[in-house]
Amino acid sequence: MGRVLLLNATYEPLQLVSERRAVVLMLAGRAESVAIDETPTVFHSVRVSVTVPTIIRLHDYIRLPAAARIPPLTRRALLVRDGFRCAYCLGHADTVDHVIPKSRGGRHEWMNVVAACRRHNTLKGDRLLDEIGWRLHFEPRIPDGLWWRWRSVPDPEPSWAPFLPRAS
Repeated sequence: MGRVLLLNATYEPLQLVSERRAVVLMLAGRAESVAIDETPTVFHSVRVSVTVPTIIRLHDYIRLPAAARIPPLTRRALLVRDGFRCAYCLGHADTVDHVIPKSRGGRHEWMNVVAACRRHNTLKGDRLLDEIGWRLHFEPRIPDGLWWRWRSVPDPEPSWAPFLPRAS
């Protein structure tokens, strides 16, 4: 089953939904078709045939909470944020390290966590950077939620390009 881009009433991308969900939203009168593929899929019932669009837009505006703009901190998201590079040597990173260790009161949040190679993560242990004379090659940051949500979408449809945010 394919994916359909769901837009808010203001044409802001919300999420990807299944073709079935897109058709249900359109039949319920909650959404309208914005773009249809050159060779569209058609759903049939006894009385109705519905062409499945690639993009739909909701009629009513959905307010997104501010917390939705900050992506959740996961191991995978952190490695992607840091480009799979170790913050200490710029080599290939495969682990997560707390700049201020949790044993010393550090929190598990975007500004205190970096990607690290296994070697440097083990060498650092639960020490502070000042204690061992190390420095970070880049500062940890909170990713931009609007672009971040769409960064890892594999093979997006070309028709989605005008609606998806660009990397800054």
